[in-house]
Amino acid sequence: MCGRYAIECEEENIELKEIIEEVNRRYAGKPELARLKTGEVFPTDIVPVLASDDARPFLMRWGMPRWDLKGAIINARSETAMEKKMFRPSLLARRCVIPSTGFYEWSHGKTQQPTLFDFEETSSPAVSGAKNGKGKYLLRIPDAPMLYMAGFYNAEARMNEAPPSFVILTTAANEWVAPLHDRMPLILQGESVRRWLTDSRAAADLLSRPCAARLSARLR
Repeated sequence: MCGRYAIECEEENIELKEIIEEVNRRYAGKPELARLKTGEVFPTDIVPVLASDDARPFLMRWGMPRWDLKGAIINARSETAMEKKMFRPSLLARRCVIPSTGFYEWSHGKTQQPTLFDFEETSSPAVSGAKNGKGKYLLRIPDAPMLYMAGFYNAEARMNEAPPSFVILTTAANEWVAPLHDRMPLILQGESVRRWLTDSRAAADLLSRPCAARLSARLR
């Protein structure tokens, strides 16, 4: 599950700064730019998304309209997305990468622990206090400014919607996320970002590969 994520525009984050600057150049004077969302991102927000072979940033809306036009689909399971008629054409031809600085998850306990939990520094993948604490956590890749998520988009405009709409793929939670939730975004690291966009065979392999990304969690 990925119901919210973050685009935190810190001055030292050169990767994100370049993406935002390119969006500002490409969409100058267009109404979509005024709707660009950073900070905490919610479903239906307009955000930067990387697409095409050269990973150019485009503005897209998070959430594909449902077939009955009631609500939006924000996630798809990587294990079964290719089997769905609604998703298969986009997954084959319109894959994208969603740039972020982390994603949010919640624990639902009785007490809140105002502590930074760094998964890498614990002897166990379990988040100390997360199961018994109640709170909202921002999960990030330690010592990395960006967290890239795999997705796909629909180029067909519906309901007079100008920007394309996209979906974030999810996979089974790895050992670092499992204490908080049984699902997590399909995270792309290193060369897998380019391969997801340009290589259909590699993309199919990434859909079925367990996510090995190590994550840290900060209580927000």
